[in-house]
Formats: sequence, C-alpha cells, structure tokens
Amino acid sequence: MRILEAPKPGETLELNWALVADFLTRFLREELAWRGYDKAIVAVSGGVDSATTLALAVRALGPEGVHALFLPHRQSSPLSREHAHLVAGSFGVRLEEVDITPMVEGYAAQTPDLTPHRKGNLMARARMMVLFDKAEAYRALPLGTGNKTERLFGYYTWHGDDSPPLNPLGDLYKTQVWGLARYLGVPEVVVRKVPTADLIPGQTDEEDLGVRYLRADVILEHYLKGYSDAYLLALGYTEEEIRRVKERVNRTHWKRALPTAALLSSTAIGEFYLRPLDYRP
Repeated sequence: MRILEAPKPGETLELNWALVADFLTRFLREELAWRGYDKAIVAVSGGVDSATTLALAVRALGPEGVHALFLPHRQSSPLSREHAHLVAGSFGVRLEEVDITPMVEGYAAQTPDLTPHRKGNLMARARMMVLFDKAEAYRALPLGTGNKTERLFGYYTWHGDDSPPLNPLGDLYKTQVWGLARYLGVPEVVVRKVPTADLIPGQTDEEDLGVRYLRADVILEHYLKGYSDAYLLALGYTEEEIRRVKERVNRTHWKRALPTAALLSSTAIGEFYLRPLDYRP
C-alpha cells in the first residue's frame, strides 16, 4: 500500500482540532435535531474522509445512533473493505455491506460503449441510491463526506458524492481532514493511505488532479482570499500548479450550485423566498 509523504514547511493549514471537533459535533447534533432526526447514516469507503465523518457522527450521537454502510463493487480494492471494517470497529459501529455490483453491471451489460469514467460515476450514484434507501429504512439522515478541496475542484460525481443534505467536512481542506482525523483517533493506516476514489483500478486523486493536496490546499486558501499569482510564486509554488488549481475552481462553479431555475417572479424558491437559514422556526 502506498502511503502519503510527510508535509514540508508551508504545506499545512493548521487549526485548533479540539475546537473544530467540538464545533462539528455540535453542528451535527443541532442540524439533525432541527430536521427531526436522532440517527445518521454514513457510507464508509475505507478512506479518511468517510472515516472522519463517522467519527464525528459517533461523537455527536453515540455509536447506537449511527448506521454505517460499506458499498463495494467487484473491482473495489480489497484494502477498502479491510479499512472500512477497521474504521467501523474503531468507533464501535456495526458495518452493513451491500454489494452494488449487480446494480452497476446490469446497466453496463446493456451499454457496450461504457467508459471507465462513466462507470465510475455510475458506481458513485448507485451508492447514493442505496444510502438514501437505507436512510429511509432506518429513519436516519445521510451525512456527506466531501472535503473542501474536492468541492472546489469539482472532483466528485454530480448527484453522487454531493447528494447528502448534511456535510460536516465541507469547509475543511483535505489536509485539514487529515489533521482532524488524527485528533479523532482514525486509524493511522487510513489517514496515511494515498487518497483514491476507488472507482477505477489504480487511480489516485493526486494523479487525476495533477497537483498534490498539500500544495493545492495552500494555493486554494490564498486564491480564495485574493492573493496574487506573484505572491504564490514567491512562496515557491509553480505557475503550472497555480494554473491547474485556478482552472479547476473556475470551470466547476456550476457543480456547487442548486439547479438553475429560470426566474419569473419575486418569490423564486431559493432566490428570494424561503431561503432555509432565514426561515428557521
């Protein structure tokens, strides 16, 4: 198994992990209660993001209030199953396994031109179908596991990974998830594993993105705050790294928005009327 390199100076975005953990624990409790739920459900992949989400859910609700699903496909890495069981066991949650192979391959058999990329998206959406159905069965709210880096890059399956209504990690960069994971006691073998969506055999996130998370996150933080390219270059980041990061962010804004409705009135949903945070009882 490949493991992550240790970060170099200037490649981390440190936070007060105890404070972050307490805030996100309270966030989950309050948001679940506001929606009328006392249980959550998490799709556990064997990766650090879902492991950290599970840890926070258990902190908020106790292991009895959390359901965990492992949703493999026949081409999933054996390590994914091993690490999913390790994570669930570490936090005292029973792991339910549902094989999505029949769902995916049933469609693939009728689609001879299905590319590996399209099949990967199909797998991600199949997992969400199962997650939401099990959520209904257990009267539990699905929790998202996407981090801020993936969200800014648009590096997820639209209407797949981004579907759950509550996401505790959505404002944490990937490097910050690693820091929080260690604080919460996620097994080190999971934290140090090279990130992969495990949708295409041999694929890794950083090879797809063309830039290391440790570098990308610092570039993203400065870019979002309005720092110039010249400033980033002076910090030691390359023109190619900066270009890749900015291009990924700028061409995926549409993936981070609600469906675009044509505006015909002054009561358009989500635009002028019934914005959720404004109308809480």
